[in-house]
Amino acid sequence: MQESGNVLARAALWSAIGSVGAASASIAASQLLLGLSLALVLVLLAMRQTTLRLPSGWPLLAFFVGWTILSWLVNGHIHEGLPQIRKFYVLLIVVVVATLLRGLRDARWVMLFWIALCGLSSLWGFWQFWHKWHAAHAAGANFYLAYVAARITGFNSHWMTFSQQLMLGLLAGVALVLWDRATTLRWKRVVAVSVAVCAVAIVLAMTRGVWFATGAALLYLLWAWRRWAVLALPVIAVAAFFLGPQGLHDRMISIVRPHGETDSNGHRYVCFRTGVEMIKAHPLFGLGPEMPGIEFDQYVPSDIRRPLPDGFYGHLHNIYTQYAAERGIPAMLAIVGFLLWNLGLWVRALASLSREGSQAVRSRFQDSAWLLRAGVAMVIGILVTGLFDHDLGASAILTMTLGGVAAIDCAYREAMHV
Repeated sequence: MQESGNVLARAALWSAIGSVGAASASIAASQLLLGLSLALVLVLLAMRQTTLRLPSGWPLLAFFVGWTILSWLVNGHIHEGLPQIRKFYVLLIVVVVATLLRGLRDARWVMLFWIALCGLSSLWGFWQFWHKWHAAHAAGANFYLAYVAARITGFNSHWMTFSQQLMLGLLAGVALVLWDRATTLRWKRVVAVSVAVCAVAIVLAMTRGVWFATGAALLYLLWAWRRWAVLALPVIAVAAFFLGPQGLHDRMISIVRPHGETDSNGHRYVCFRTGVEMIKAHPLFGLGPEMPGIEFDQYVPSDIRRPLPDGFYGHLHNIYTQYAAERGIPAMLAIVGFLLWNLGLWVRALASLSREGSQAVRSRFQDSAWLLRAGVAMVIGILVTGLFDHDLGASAILTMTLGGVAAIDCAYREAMHV
């Protein structure tokens, strides 16, 4: 009985690790592994071979779920809102990760999966970029105009999700290379290569919101490592602007001078203004899950000219306006609060690294410091990207974010209970 329980526990553990890790390359594989790990957790609980655990800040996540259900029922759009209710399945990743992972060793595997799979996805993205460049050149088309609407996606189906996945993998890799004491120099070099590959792919994907988010998160990591190192980022940006290819130059210019409707500046402005009107009209429960896209036209401000700029209006391209307009301000504050709660725990742990606690606790925090810093950087990246896209609306990013937070929390708790 004990031996079978151990086998099931190992299978459940690796299914949970695989689910979070696979989200960086295949959401189908990730959700299949999530289902397997959930089933095994139920079996282990029935056999009394494990105990149910939840991550730090879980009441905020539970409130987000409860308020979403309340918004769904109050607004009455039962059929329309079902896709978001079914997506609660993804949130169960925090349960299996918190229950099954035991600490730094297991959380490290999650990060290594991300780093490896994001590197491979980037390489596939390079091939896609060459193919798109060659096709535009052969057709005599303007590469930038042809490319912006059909960019590289790697193993994913959309460049935005692809870029956000690479951002998370890159940030984990940078933290590992700079601070992890357990990884040998040889393997750090391998990780550094994957980080470089991901960085180039992020540039080639030309997703401006992810550029800003990755830059903000890297500023934190470099500041924590060597404060002077932050000077490297503006130098790299200036070099890319003046020395990079014309397409990259055009994309950087589009931040302040868009190329008509080829770039999404006008589209995102309309989405933001409309989202604010939705929130003003329905601050408590929002319009209901999925309804901002369905009822978008009814809330477009009267001073916005028609026809609307080209773009996708199925959501608001901003996690703050989207969640508030869809489910109410309390729900938005809860999901953001869950991320900030864990970020705060990690920041306080890092701040106390050299000041408080026994030598054993300090030593353990030193071992996990790279992971805590990676977690801080990743939350910064997700929250900044959320200003430009509904990043948590993608199941892959939601799985990586919540699963990553829960995995890092396991390492944090391991250090706290020495």
